[in-house]
Amino acid sequence: MAIDCCLLAGRLMMEAGAETYRVEDTMERIAVTQKLSATHSFVTPTGIIFTPGSPYHTKLIRIKSRSTDLEKVALVNDVSRKLSADEYTLEEAYAKLQEIEQANVMFPLWLQIIAAAVASGCFLILYEGVWSDVPAAVFAGGVGFIIATKIQELTKVSFFAEFVAALFIGLIGFGAISVGLGTELDKIIIGSVMPLVPGLLITNAVRDLMAGHFVSGLSKGAEAFLTAFAIGAGVALVLSF
Repeated sequence: MAIDCCLLAGRLMMEAGAETYRVEDTMERIAVTQKLSATHSFVTPTGIIFTPGSPYHTKLIRIKSRSTDLEKVALVNDVSRKLSADEYTLEEAYAKLQEIEQANVMFPLWLQIIAAAVASGCFLILYEGVWSDVPAAVFAGGVGFIIATKIQELTKVSFFAEFVAALFIGLIGFGAISVGLGTELDKIIIGSVMPLVPGLLITNAVRDLMAGHFVSGLSKGAEAFLTAFAIGAGVALVLSF
């Protein structure tokens, strides 16, 4: 069970967008509490290889999906620390991790949409836009976030979801300018696409590279680059016409 507990904790953290070093540290903490001192782990965005040492066998677990859920990362961290402090037994920690896996700790979709819309308007002002363009940016940002979320759920292809969302944001911004509800198209589009920008992914890529996790750092950096390219391509397609 100790090995399964380590792998479950690592998988939950990688799926929630944790840094590679944090995943390895959490798995090591859990292993040490169970007297598995000869453990080694190799963590990538798509899989975890974990060896607890003799006489146990090396195990591999696949990471099938990734998102940003910092609340889940914090909950798994809390379990590992309580296990290290002898506040949990191994069985209690494993049961708690299973509860975290089943629980939906993310904010409801409607609240995420509102947050994305409000953030879009705030980014427009941050980039020195005019206040009269805020409603257009709020609407475009909210619609773009909805489209990106729904297409991601249907296709499981983040590149396509970001591209279509940016395309619609550009169309909405252009439409707002055409009917006189906006004045600066560039500021409206820039503010509206900001909720789609993979900021955490870029941060984790740089952090992993600095920590020497080159495989994870380069793969996350490539994913962030493709996402940014998809957003830029969607906007460029609108502006080209």
